[in-house]
Amino acid sequence: MRVHGIDSDPSSIELARQNAKASGVADRVTFEARDAADLAQGGKYDAAIIIEAIHDMSRPVEALKAIRNLLTPMGSLIVADERVAESFTAPGDDTERLFYGASILICLPAGMAEQPSAATGTVMRPATMQKYGTAAGFRSIERLTLEHPFLQFYQLRP
Repeated sequence: MRVHGIDSDPSSIELARQNAKASGVADRVTFEARDAADLAQGGKYDAAIIIEAIHDMSRPVEALKAIRNLLTPMGSLIVADERVAESFTAPGDDTERLFYGASILICLPAGMAEQPSAATGTVMRPATMQKYGTAAGFRSIERLTLEHPFLQFYQLRP
């Protein structure tokens, strides 16, 4: 098995490379600093994973579309993003209020730093993930029932 990781942050990529080398897996794990929306057609993958990143992306649909194009017909994309309620309710629970704070101070400004931007922010509702996946051409977007206090998981199939 080979693993290819990408991240737009060069310092994260360097740290990942150091960790792969220290763990003795650098011969089969590679990392590259790139924008997921700009992935070139460079092979086919059986699986892809995005962890806590869709809501930070300026162009989430383009990134999802690029990943869909890299998946085999039976491949899957697993997306982990913040666990938030189906819809807005005031005042929201403690976790959702924490996510709103992170969104206003960190994630939303970072996602809007590059234009054009979807301006999603940390509190990405499940309907938004469904909308993005459909716009990217995924035929199936399923919200998985994995229990985690802060993350919800989706499986997208081309």
